[in-house]
Amino acid sequence: MNKENEKIKYFLYVRKSSEGEERQVQSIPDQTDRLTKLAEEMKFEIVEILPESKSAKNPNNRPVFDKMLERIENGEADGILCWEINRLSRNPVDSGKIQWLLQQSVIKIIRTINREYRPDDNALLLSVESGSANQFILDLKKGVKRGIDSKLVKGMAPILAPLGYLNTKTETRGENYIVKDPERFPIIRKMWDLMLSGNYTPPKIRDIANDEWGLRTRKTKRKGGKPISRSTIYRIFTDPFYVGLFEYGGRTHQGTHEPMVTFEEYDRVQIMLGREGKPRPKTHHFAFTGMIRCGECGCAITAIEKPKIIKATGKLKNFTYYFCTRKKNGVPCSQNKYLSSEMLEEQIESELGNITILPEFKDWALTILRENNDNEITERTAVYENQHKTLTATQRQLDALTKMRYSELISDEEFVKERKSLQNQIAVLTERVRSTEVRAVNWLELTEKTFEFACHAREAFVSGDLDTKKEILSALGQNYTLKDRKLVILPNEWLKPIIERYPAMEKEYNRLELTKYKDPQRRKEAFASLSPILRGWPDLNR
Repeated sequence: MNKENEKIKYFLYVRKSSEGEERQVQSIPDQTDRLTKLAEEMKFEIVEILPESKSAKNPNNRPVFDKMLERIENGEADGILCWEINRLSRNPVDSGKIQWLLQQSVIKIIRTINREYRPDDNALLLSVESGSANQFILDLKKGVKRGIDSKLVKGMAPILAPLGYLNTKTETRGENYIVKDPERFPIIRKMWDLMLSGNYTPPKIRDIANDEWGLRTRKTKRKGGKPISRSTIYRIFTDPFYVGLFEYGGRTHQGTHEPMVTFEEYDRVQIMLGREGKPRPKTHHFAFTGMIRCGECGCAITAIEKPKIIKATGKLKNFTYYFCTRKKNGVPCSQNKYLSSEMLEEQIESELGNITILPEFKDWALTILRENNDNEITERTAVYENQHKTLTATQRQLDALTKMRYSELISDEEFVKERKSLQNQIAVLTERVRSTEVRAVNWLELTEKTFEFACHAREAFVSGDLDTKKEILSALGQNYTLKDRKLVILPNEWLKPIIERYPAMEKEYNRLELTKYKDPQRRKEAFASLSPILRGWPDLNR
């Protein structure tokens, strides 16, 4: 037994990083067990076992390690027992500290599972081994960055898949991508449908998903398998990943994963949540709160229930009133008058009257539109082909720009600026192509749904409950503002054709007096005179 070992006091230092490059290194319990047995065999005096779960690639990142060196300088110990030298450092700053303390004999020995390092040893050997550990980190960092850049170019998001999607684990390292979660994807889509209906708040949707549908987060080794939280529900409704994009490195990228919602649906939900997508919890169930804003100060319109005694019956009845919260500091607002729910509903009903169409007109119009369906698809196909050519040309510009940078024909600044512009164009064009593909086939179906809404929405609003009323108002328009007790609604795009074209069509329809034609074919021919007006319908339909 070496006499010097009898005098040396050791800190037993064991470290395990949580990062991928450390996955093959012995775990902390394994390191501790093996090193403790070595210390017993060699009769080492262990002052304390110091475990740490931190990466060593950056200096000043390991409080246990830094405290250990400080205690060694204070004389509490003069030796270190560790698994390998790279357990002590993978960066030049910490490596320099260790080498200096060893050369100054403050550290008298560093003992690993295979060898030992002493002050009078060749310093070059320790420097080379420490440098190799540091170089490993540098090479790993470069490799990881190359892999991430490659995935970004391919549209493969290098992130943890959000709820409703899964990261594949079967591809070659670095080539895994994100796919639909067959178990949760349909449920998350149903949650978006509830939100889009305008009939449910995010907390209510969370309760339905957790309690009625049994939704649980993904189960991993350490966590998961639990109901979704309040923060998760808002993260779902604000994450652009669900529309086909993903954010990485401070930029938004176009992904290759399958979108769950369209851009129109995503934007509509953001409007419903507020401009910044902030959650707005509700404590009472009113039909129109959370949808309308003050036309003067922009604050939310809220509601309150007030009980009143009806003189005729002597009974107590609750009345609902809407008013501006006036909660913006420093923003004056004169809107201090209450609007009863009855008066508000009358205004909404009046707006619905502007888009209400005759049921018999709907039947005749759809007959004509169905006959023109093939022509409309042909026209849409031409638009699609033109959009696709533009998208392909823009992609070629991006490829050419990259070649110019490789050839050093443009500067980094010019390259970054132009690349960002082209990537944004590609993202927009890709979505337009996708939307055109859908609309080319589905515009007639959308028109039929629009006509059904226009025929029956007013009647359903008058007789419906609070949830039905809210759903119908949500479908009617957007950007609802209330000023001087007057509601202003910006109609949804899909209703604009009715507002703009229907009055003239109804006038012509009534002029035709189709009931005077006994022959069905003659009635059809007479109604066909409206075709020039109807032909423009799908161009306006969104």
